[in-house]
Amino acid sequence: MSILKLRGIEKSFDQTPVIHGVDLDVHAGEFVVLVGPSGCGKSTLLRMIAGLDSPTSGDVWISGQRVNEVSAADRGCAMVFQSYALYPHMSVYANMAFGLENIGESKSEIARKVGEAAAILKLEALLERRPTQLSGGQRQRVAIGRAIVRAPKLFLFDEPLSNLDAELRVSMRAELRELHRRLGSTMIYVTHDQVEAMSMADKIVVLRGGRIEQVGTPQMLYTQPANTFVAGFIGSPRMNFIPVSSWPEASTSTAEQAPVWPPGTHTVGVRPEHWERASTQAAWTMTVQSVEYLGGQQLVQGHLPCHTRIEVLWEGAPPIQVGDALSLQVKPGQAHAFDVQGQRLGGVVA
Repeated sequence: MSILKLRGIEKSFDQTPVIHGVDLDVHAGEFVVLVGPSGCGKSTLLRMIAGLDSPTSGDVWISGQRVNEVSAADRGCAMVFQSYALYPHMSVYANMAFGLENIGESKSEIARKVGEAAAILKLEALLERRPTQLSGGQRQRVAIGRAIVRAPKLFLFDEPLSNLDAELRVSMRAELRELHRRLGSTMIYVTHDQVEAMSMADKIVVLRGGRIEQVGTPQMLYTQPANTFVAGFIGSPRMNFIPVSSWPEASTSTAEQAPVWPPGTHTVGVRPEHWERASTQAAWTMTVQSVEYLGGQQLVQGHLPCHTRIEVLWEGAPPIQVGDALSLQVKPGQAHAFDVQGQRLGGVVA
């Protein structure tokens, strides 16, 4: 069952279109992540769902009701912002209770709801503190708690972890996933960080220039990217792209046949982890230009004889030095073919 439907959503600011005919379904209980580069329209889309902005055209449906003219307060959404938006003069308890007080909830009911949310978020010992006495992660928990007490139909997160340091972001990602599991709620989360998207989402929506490029599970987007944009955006390090005209006709090291590319193939994509070492007679030779040591991995950057720059990710490989010539081959079935417009034509065996 779809709890959220967007149909033909368009948005313009001062006659400048920024969202171009977006259609999207979000099902009850899903954790959906909107991801894309800065300026792609993901936060604008979230604000239109919340009712903070109105679409220029198109319809927003929540729980079967068209809500274009429904105020933000009456849509059943709770939004968590990047900036926390806490009242500095109020205690943690008062911040979490504020919205309930405004709608006339009884003191006993407010105490019950705040207490339950505080227990879920491990804030019980902090209820009398003020935001200035909290760490960044604790403040973000308070902002999430303020949303939880409202028992919304939709939780909306607008880059909520951007202000946290790297280590805390990792732990907060896990906490948000656990929160989603415990509450069983529908959550829509905006980020520009594809690692956050891949690690948290049930479903990812990739946006570019106000349009949806692809919708799918993290695994689907990684293994079956719709185009070169998605292929390059999803995955870290990013996919390598090589002109098909530069691809060798056949391997000289074995009796293997040359790859049979789909008609119209223009570019071939290979992820860094899908290269492997080959014999000295292999068709590909990469000249190493830099090496990054990542503990159990090495990220090796260099160029092929066709002058295409590529990255290769080795698991536990022996040390590699700048200037080395590495013989490479692509792991079977791990090349992706794209046409001249960058659209995926299907996987091939290289």
